[in-house]
Amino acid sequence: MNSKTISTKEFDQIFQEAAQAANKGPVFVTEQGKTAFVLLNFADYQRLIREHRNMAELLSVPDIAASIEFDPPRSQETARAADFS
Repeated sequence: MNSKTISTKEFDQIFQEAAQAANKGPVFVTEQGKTAFVLLNFADYQRLIREHRNMAELLSVPDIAASIEFDPPRSQETARAADFS
């Protein structure tokens, strides 16, 4: 699945192109440089809202997995020695 990013201004001007691109994969629409909307064809939308969807299934979709920003802070905790007495 291919993805494409366009601004809302571009979206207004090129809806037909965006609709055709959505048939190939999600189209990310930005406002002020930040993703604000995602345009999907209806079949892809139905697949996403299907019941019983789990996280592993969601992350198996390459374009969706790549669009998720996840950078958790590194733990500052240190391990303690086990007490087996």
